Amino acid sequence: MPKIKTNRGAAKRFRKTGSGGFKCGQSHKRHILTKKSTKRKRQLRKPASIHPSDVRMANRMMPYS
Repeated sequence: MPKIKTNRGAAKRFRKTGSGGFKCGQSHKRHILTKKSTKRKRQLRKPASIHPSDVRMANRMMPYS
C-alpha cells in the first residue's frame, strides 16, 4: 500500500486537537481593519475550530497529523 500524500494547503491551515478535532485561524483579520472594533479584532486572534461536518474531510486531507 503506498503512502498517502498530505494536502499541503490543509496542513498550513489546520492543526489537530487532542480530542480529534481541528483548529484553524479566524478569517476577516487581514485587511480593512480600521472599521472593525478593537474588541472584534482581539477576539479574532483566538483559534476557531472547524465545523464537525468538515472534520472527516480534513482527516482525509491530513492522514498523518
